[in-house]
Amino acid sequence: MEGGKPSLALVYQAVQALYHDPNPAGKERASVWLGELQRSMYAWEISDQLLQLKQDVESCYFAAQTMKVKIQTSFYELPPETHNALRDSLLTHIQNLKDLSPIIVTQLALAIADLALQMASWKGCVHTLIEKYNNDISSMPFLIEILTVLPEEVHSRSLRIGANRRTEIIEDLAFYSSTVVTLLTTCVEKTGNDEKMFIKVFRCLGSWFNLGVLDSNFMASNQLLIVLFQVLQRDETPTNLHEAASDCVCSALYAIENVDTNMALALHLFQGVLTLETAYHMAVAREDLDKVLNYCRIFTELCETFLETTVRSPGQGMGDLRTLELLLICAGHPQYEVVEISFNFWYRLGEHLYKINDAALHSIFRPYIQRLLHCLARHCQLDPDHEGIPEDTDDFGEFRMRVSDLVKDVIFLVGSMECFSQLYSTLKEGNPPWEVTEAVLFIMASIAKSVDPENNPTLSEVLQQVVLLPENVHMAVRYTSIELVGEMSDVVDRNPRFLGTALVLARLPLEKIAECLSDLCAVQVLALKKLLAEESTNGKSADPTVWLDRLAVIFRHTNPIVENGQTHPCQKVIQEIWPVLSETLNTHQADNRIVERCCRCLRFAVRCVGKGSASLLQPLVTQMVSVYQVYPHSCFLYLGSILVDEYGMEEGCRQGLLDMLQALCMPTFQLLEQPNGLRNHPDTVDDLFRLATRFVQRSPVTLLSSSIIVHIIQCAIAATSLDHRDANCSVMKFVRDLVHTGVANDHEEDFEVRKQLIGQAMEQHGQQLITQLMHSCCFCLPQYTLPDVAEVLWEIMLFNRPTFCRWLENALKGLPKETSGGAVTVTHKQLTDFHKQVTSAEECKQVCWAIREFTRLFR
Repeated sequence: MEGGKPSLALVYQAVQALYHDPNPAGKERASVWLGELQRSMYAWEISDQLLQLKQDVESCYFAAQTMKVKIQTSFYELPPETHNALRDSLLTHIQNLKDLSPIIVTQLALAIADLALQMASWKGCVHTLIEKYNNDISSMPFLIEILTVLPEEVHSRSLRIGANRRTEIIEDLAFYSSTVVTLLTTCVEKTGNDEKMFIKVFRCLGSWFNLGVLDSNFMASNQLLIVLFQVLQRDETPTNLHEAASDCVCSALYAIENVDTNMALALHLFQGVLTLETAYHMAVAREDLDKVLNYCRIFTELCETFLETTVRSPGQGMGDLRTLELLLICAGHPQYEVVEISFNFWYRLGEHLYKINDAALHSIFRPYIQRLLHCLARHCQLDPDHEGIPEDTDDFGEFRMRVSDLVKDVIFLVGSMECFSQLYSTLKEGNPPWEVTEAVLFIMASIAKSVDPENNPTLSEVLQQVVLLPENVHMAVRYTSIELVGEMSDVVDRNPRFLGTALVLARLPLEKIAECLSDLCAVQVLALKKLLAEESTNGKSADPTVWLDRLAVIFRHTNPIVENGQTHPCQKVIQEIWPVLSETLNTHQADNRIVERCCRCLRFAVRCVGKGSASLLQPLVTQMVSVYQVYPHSCFLYLGSILVDEYGMEEGCRQGLLDMLQALCMPTFQLLEQPNGLRNHPDTVDDLFRLATRFVQRSPVTLLSSSIIVHIIQCAIAATSLDHRDANCSVMKFVRDLVHTGVANDHEEDFEVRKQLIGQAMEQHGQQLITQLMHSCCFCLPQYTLPDVAEVLWEIMLFNRPTFCRWLENALKGLPKETSGGAVTVTHKQLTDFHKQVTSAEECKQVCWAIREFTRLFR
């Protein structure tokens, strides 16, 4: 921190302001200042002093939380000789502060656990802690808290202790696991019916189950399991205790996923869960939704654990189909949140049965799926007083989407056509309320694609009825009917008399299309002109998005077949509407949402006419660049990539497009070079590298010969560490495609030039790129990005294997070999093995496997 170590009085003042200042600006200033303090070296000493002084809950919480964060993120700041003193100090603090506040105890317990995991010299920490505190009943709550968070932190992403140390720790914890369970059992016996202590014990036991280190035979005969089910069977069990017990049972069920090797414990848990049906009905009768959800979680976890047994031997032993009955009882609960818990199980059951493909087996499970579909159709009903179209972004809308996905996955067991006809007949024969009709249409839409359209009178009849819906039908019914038509596209193709407007338009003769398209667009263009006129008169800004979206839809779906040499029928119309779009864009240039809609509309217009929009190129690019200098909306970069895609191969357009790229890059780099610029603007990173990639694909030599390429590559190297799915994917694709242009000999005349230019770029940036990629893999990027990184490494290796081998060796030398706690991160053999696996790989997936395994050493 600037100005040296702050006084304790100043720290107290800031903490008080953080919690009690009535002025939000004061709170914000205190938060920023305390954040800086936490990142400084002074934080260790100051938090230790605050915990010693024990002045109030707020300052102690801040200090405990600071200790935890420092140990998690900055443990390397402390020299090894201070580690023992830190441990002793933390144990003293947790004992002195054990009665002040549970949240302080949790933070200190996390600090102690994180220290134990990183401090290689602290051997047998579980044993030492139990020896030190198990005879003092008042120390039991914080001892159990430490023993709860210790297994949880083993796989914590914020610690990055690495695979070698993690294996060592898990072996150590497995060795002492029976000692911990015995301690917990004794604790329950000693404290009687203390609810808080029971919660702590169940949380701790669940934590050890989750780590997968408990001996299942030892647990099968343990008193704690009996107590666990007694708690869940009792009607009067308080909510918090009920939740802790449910979590613990779920963890136990998850831990015995391999039933055959954990038979005794599996049987104990199986029988125990089946005794909870009565307790579930009691919770329903009392309208206790929390407990109902807990029981449903337990029943679902039971079904998940015994899934393979159930499919292998349905109705026998632990393949007892009463497990499915329990889930269907839950599916009958009026609240949709209850049935939603079981969705993953039904997916997996469908997947297993689909793979086995045994008709006799399918017939056993068919009645259960039929009952499930019946429940789901009922759960999908909107409220009778709902107005307008169904929402698809609220919780219920998302639930219906998940129902739709589930129905698609399990419908094969019932038969698509039978189900579709059955649903349709319920509408045809009865006269159900609108909300029932809408829900049935929704389920029909889910399965329509899997119904065979060949000579199917039911489908044609459904289509006809949908088109002939009366005017006064509920808006939601009309909306879902249209969704159903969308899902029946194959039937629509066979019955063109039912089509919609833009698709009809595309089938007209070319000379008619321009005229009809002009009429169709005129409505939206007039509306936009009216909005612009009103704005210039009264200064009020009106929202043009609805008209822009309609234009976008028209251009998106108008795709007439145009022979070579013919003028595109939409070209004239787009030239006519450009002035209105240009003015709309200018008027609303500060509003990101409206600018995005303008760009979307222009994107479909350009895609619609392709090369026919050449006359727009100059004015459009000029306006994009001009607005982007002031308001750097990333959608302009995206629109730029569309222009490059359409015109990049036209010799006469390449220089203009390169000028556009350079003009857009300048403000983009300024934005991304700000502190945390890459992290704060992932959309800009994503769209910038989409644009650059399009250039690589359409006109690589133009880009590689320009002065801007150096800056783009430097930006890409910096952005490889960005943990954002879309942005990182775009960056990796750019680098991969860039190198690939020098690898793929497509017999184009410019191949040798490309190869030479890539060679120059690699000579300049190759080592830095490989070093940054390895660092990003090990310390910044999540697992799912690794295949993309592997592709980049693979392309560089294909381009120049000997040089790549040297670059990779240098990059590996720069990685840390030991943690600050003295544990070995990576051995010399692991480094050389990885280097050999990558450099001798014969296909890209071998590189990917090697990276996956290697980066585990640093996570």
